[in-house]
Amino acid sequence: MKLNDLRDNEGARKKRMTVGRGIGSGKGKTCGRGVKGQKARTGVSIKGFEGGQMPLIRRMPKRGFKNIFAKEYSEINIGRLQEAIDAGSLDAKQPITSESLIKSGLAAKAKDGVRLLGKGALKAKVELTLAGASKSAIAAVEKAGGKITLTAKVVEEKAA
Repeated sequence: MKLNDLRDNEGARKKRMTVGRGIGSGKGKTCGRGVKGQKARTGVSIKGFEGGQMPLIRRMPKRGFKNIFAKEYSEINIGRLQEAIDAGSLDAKQPITSESLIKSGLAAKAKDGVRLLGKGALKAKVELTLAGASKSAIAAVEKAGGKITLTAKVVEEKAA
């Protein structure tokens, strides 16, 4: 096998249809665009245009709100943490941080930090330092004899 012998598989690249080459080609004269008018011309972009009427997208009321300051966390459940410890990709004797979770492949990206959620069961005694955790996750870690330290500022709920 030589480099000059390499070829695409048969049918891997489809040839673009040649248009405007006579009536015998099947795509001659108007090239499949019909006859005259705006859509027969080049550079037409009329998606959403309703002939001067207020477009539907602008008639609909705006709803909702996107908080641009909201933190976005990578989330990990306690069950996945226990599976990683059992598999040996995490060492329960060492302190577990968001960096070690990313290195072991449990969290894809750090984003604004890693947050621990309470789904699953934890048997190992672990020492965690994470951005956030749910109340059930904190309870499960402490029940297993571990310790959790939160680095993100916790907002206290006000009693109304």
